Amino acid sequence: MTALQELKAELRTIHDLHSAAAVLEWDQSTYMPARGAEARGRQIALLGKLAHERRTSPRMADLLSQLSGLSDDESVDGALYRRAHRLWERATQVPAELVAEAKAHAAETYVAWTQARAENNFAAIRPFLEKNVELSRRWAGCFPDANHVLDPFVDAMDPGMTAASIRTLFSELRDELVPLVEAILEKPAPDRSCLEQFFPKDQQLAFGRQVVTGLGYDFARGRQDLTAHPFMIRFAANDIRITTRVNENDLEPALLGTVHEAGHAMYEQQIDPAFDGTPLGEGTSMGVHESQSRLWENLVARSRPFWLCYFPELRARFPDQFRDVTVDEFYRAINRVGRSLIRVESDEVTYNLHVMLRFELEAQMLEGTLPVADLPDAWNARIQNDLGVTPASDAEGCMQDVHWFASTVGGTFQGYTLGNLMAAQFYQAAEKALPTLSAEISRGNTAPLRQWLAEHVHQHGARYLPDELMVRATGRPLEIAPFLAHLRAKYGDLYGLTP
Repeated sequence: MTALQELKAELRTIHDLHSAAAVLEWDQSTYMPARGAEARGRQIALLGKLAHERRTSPRMADLLSQLSGLSDDESVDGALYRRAHRLWERATQVPAELVAEAKAHAAETYVAWTQARAENNFAAIRPFLEKNVELSRRWAGCFPDANHVLDPFVDAMDPGMTAASIRTLFSELRDELVPLVEAILEKPAPDRSCLEQFFPKDQQLAFGRQVVTGLGYDFARGRQDLTAHPFMIRFAANDIRITTRVNENDLEPALLGTVHEAGHAMYEQQIDPAFDGTPLGEGTSMGVHESQSRLWENLVARSRPFWLCYFPELRARFPDQFRDVTVDEFYRAINRVGRSLIRVESDEVTYNLHVMLRFELEAQMLEGTLPVADLPDAWNARIQNDLGVTPASDAEGCMQDVHWFASTVGGTFQGYTLGNLMAAQFYQAAEKALPTLSAEISRGNTAPLRQWLAEHVHQHGARYLPDELMVRATGRPLEIAPFLAHLRAKYGDLYGLTP
């Protein structure tokens, strides 16, 4: 084999090891009995260690050295080289033993979290989180050139970003969001009671499946299962799965959560199949990935054109619940803005305040200025200050999200806000290219949007870094203006705000 062929073979082996671990992680989150956690952690750790050793082997270093001439090549092979080199460079800084230890602990912690959250028992999960913070600090310490303990995690998920750049962006966005939230909350809130009725689980799942099939999620290459915290997971180009959770007394979480995860999955399903088994065959960053889920969830599935098409279908599915509800009343209900406790169930306007809260608290835990023992009180104080609500329990407070309990601490949450900003900018560009987009969506035809996304975002996988992808797709670097324009236009109309 040539050096390039051998590199691709090595990368496929690493991919297959990670995919095997992903199957175990999916099973752990869906069907595995709770007492299987110890063995499962050991199995996942072994696969992670094997993949890490393969990525950091002398042979990998030799292959990358032989192929260094591809570093500035604009071809697909050049992009593959740059991606592989970046992953190798980062991996060589972390010992394989630490990788295995962190993965084993994360698997054990995830199972402990599911039980502790169900029992509202922060004391039970506290030692697990304390060790996770300690492991994360050790991981960050492997990158001595980082300016902040969060930087290695932020850069791993959103290349080119740092804790400082995220904080600057968040400060600018917060200055615009807080007055908007306050102006909206001064207005009468829409009646949301039509969503807060009894909706049988099987019927919710059936309607969600109908919706995401219509949007374009291919169930021949995926499936949906129940879990404690919804996620999308990719094993291969033709095996990309989604999960959800259902509240039988509220229609919104499962419905929009299913659309959200399908948005992730449609991104993965539309990546160039030639990239499968290589580091190019995945989303290019956390932020770009979230932009796709948030685009379908908020800009499509919360839109009035979407419900002009799907509300008759919803009413047919739940005739008793929606007999006396109009499409406009439903549209207002599903876009109600309020002071909410749960991030994944919050509205478009307040959502990013939830993200900022988590970003700052994880930074403080890693900096050592916030002991894990004080996390519940710090959480409650911050959410009361930012959103005017106080959790009745830690289960709906600092234990609600899976992220600090299923991986290293740090680097994940900022991607949700970056995704919101990117989603608005991508959608604005799509609307410009597709003048009849709203009309098509109102007829249930989302193929033009899906095809535009495939051409400008999805097919490229990780070929381009996020900044380059954004410019290629929209003609501009990332901005907050499209997102703010979307919020002000939509919610200004819904709440009768003065321009």
